[in-house]
Amino acid sequence: MKAVLPALARPLVEPGLPAGIDAHWFTSRDEAMAMVADADIAWVDMNRPQWTGEAAAAGERLKWLSTIYAGIDAFDIALLRERGTILTNGVGINAVAVAEYALLGILAAAKRYDEVVRIADRHEWPADAPGKVELADTRALVIGYGTIGRMIGDRLTAFGVDVTGVTRSGRDGTLTPGAWAARLGEFDWVILAAPSTAATHAMIGAGELAAMKPGAWLINIARGDMVDQAALIAALEKRRIAGAVLDVVDPEPLPADHPLWTAPNILHSMHLSGRSQTKMFMRAAALFLENARAFVAGRPMRNVVDLDAGY
Repeated sequence: MKAVLPALARPLVEPGLPAGIDAHWFTSRDEAMAMVADADIAWVDMNRPQWTGEAAAAGERLKWLSTIYAGIDAFDIALLRERGTILTNGVGINAVAVAEYALLGILAAAKRYDEVVRIADRHEWPADAPGKVELADTRALVIGYGTIGRMIGDRLTAFGVDVTGVTRSGRDGTLTPGAWAARLGEFDWVILAAPSTAATHAMIGAGELAAMKPGAWLINIARGDMVDQAALIAALEKRRIAGAVLDVVDPEPLPADHPLWTAPNILHSMHLSGRSQTKMFMRAAALFLENARAFVAGRPMRNVVDLDAGY
């Protein structure tokens, strides 16, 4: 079976590849596009999601497509479904880093550490603190209580935050997708950690922002298209909510003249959360090899995406 794999991961992957896999290592978009045409297996993640999606679409014979990312919005899901391609994603690979980044953003918002840094840059010594919110006894809504969402919840609970999760099934006392919007006014932190699907597009709009507490913060570590950005800018300019922590936006990269850069009380982190670690490729390689062995042996693989559900 022909497999097209990133040369960057070769030292981690090649020694553990099971017999029967003929590996071809790409170093560029052009190489990936040329190699994947007759491949059975592909891991074609590149630094531009559009390139990754194009390479995957060019693999007309792909039986298994692997990606390091949890989100699958780079791929033509209908095409994969039509071809019968198995898609496995990287859920769990970046979970620790993303959960820590979410907590970082919430702490920075609570203490307005962004303002502290600016004050220090001006060499000033303030008489008062710009942020005085204590996390203890606040309430958080985590929309998308999967691997990352639960890690965020665990970390917030340790700080004394009352956490409510949202899941599709409503398991373990979580809210269902149809129940959280009516309760938005109860929470100090509204955290988006759900997969990007048609159902989550612009799930936070003008109505949801209006329903939030005036002192609440929106934290998005999921996908930028889950938020109506024009409505968010309007809510921030009118001080309808306290602020927003955005690791993700739409589009990415955000154009230099986009009004989201200068909207008040936004903490931007430029989709760096998942990259803020040193173990991503080691975890990705280990997961790929585990799945490669299972694929060759005909056993169930980890992180198989439900192409109908979109995650």
